Amino acid sequence: MNGPALQDRPSASASWRIALPHTAAAVPVARALVRTALAELEHAADSDTAELLTAELVANAVEHTAGNGPIELVVELLPSGCQVEVHDPDPAPPGNLTHPTPGEPDPWQEHGRGLLLIRTLSSSCGHRPTDSGKAVWFRLPVVPAQRRPL
Repeated sequence: MNGPALQDRPSASASWRIALPHTAAAVPVARALVRTALAELEHAADSDTAELLTAELVANAVEHTAGNGPIELVVELLPSGCQVEVHDPDPAPPGNLTHPTPGEPDPWQEHGRGLLLIRTLSSSCGHRPTDSGKAVWFRLPVVPAQRRPL
């Protein structure tokens, strides 16, 4: 069989919505929450990739939005994979998330690769307006059992 067996997929959906501080301290907390959510349900999405991309979304929200109010992490586990959203108070779209800028990132710069990672490693990504700003999201598919790390 070329894909995961139906019984390998989670049969039910689950979701979490968590307010995080608008500080750099939110990044490791968000990573831990995603790791725990995927592990507790033995979800078949790639936990390492989910953690990395979540860290990028949260770091961008903290660094590129003003305000002291919390940002919000939303994790949805679905039979087809997972979706992670980060809500922030700034309605402006996130740079080049869905439309890459031409050229390569400067190899000497410390910043500028987060959205590239999200575009490259997720199955889909995007942003949408919310009543209080925007939500930036990515999706990861279920990883077939034979490709999961032990």
